[in-house]
Amino acid sequence: MIGYALFGSNDLPRSFAFYDALFASIGVNRLMEFPTGAVCWGASWTTPMLGVGPAFDGKPATAGNGTMIALVVDTRAKVDAMYQAAMAAGGGDEGGPGVRGEEGPQAFYAAYFRDPDGNKLCAFRVGPA
Repeated sequence: MIGYALFGSNDLPRSFAFYDALFASIGVNRLMEFPTGAVCWGASWTTPMLGVGPAFDGKPATAGNGTMIALVVDTRAKVDAMYQAAMAAGGGDEGGPGVRGEEGPQAFYAAYFRDPDGNKLCAFRVGPA
């Protein structure tokens, strides 16, 4: 159901560098670049994308309190890679990689971090190690 999610940024070059590094860690590239200054990253044209751009109303962008975008990946190693890429690119730690709950067929392995604008993200994989 979700086509894309968009975060606002007050420093687009910094945000683009962060997301280029974050998504390169799992082999994902930019799919769209708009005249407004927004950029979207995605694995394909048929899966959800994440975008970053200026706030539409022209006011400063702010991080939503309680807002988080969760990014599903297919291996725990990709969760680890995204977390490490986020930290190396200036992101903030909100909880390093690990199993939340019990190990097993539906284990929830996740890492939480913030981008340089304070937006919260989660990289996760459901399933056994």
